[in-house]
Amino acid sequence: MARVNLSSGSLWEDKVGYSRAVKVNNIIEVAGTTATKDGKIVGKGDPYVQADFILSKIARILQELGSDMSDVVRTRIYVLDIDQWEEIGKAHQKFFENIKPAATMVEVNSLIDPDLLVEIEVTAVIN
Repeated sequence: MARVNLSSGSLWEDKVGYSRAVKVNNIIEVAGTTATKDGKIVGKGDPYVQADFILSKIARILQELGSDMSDVVRTRIYVLDIDQWEEIGKAHQKFFENIKPAATMVEVNSLIDPDLLVEIEVTAVIN
């Protein structure tokens, strides 16, 4: 079994004990990903901008591990306000229009920072 742990360099990874993504053989699990860059929130107040940024970030992570968005079979989307589902869904559709992975979107009480509106994780299987 070949295992690769991918780090983003975040101080939280060592503090909490997790990896940004883990690849085992042909399966990649990308941890919950938020709209942060260099410690700052991207798209404050805008769920579409945050979701779009997150999915772009995930695409880069998959590429680093020899995959791409076409290999995604599952997405899990955590949102602060389920009434924003259409804006978040619009970003999801932009990346997965023809791929159509299994997807779940659930409303949660809070995320790690109150300015974060969306957190997304994915599972990819490389053919």
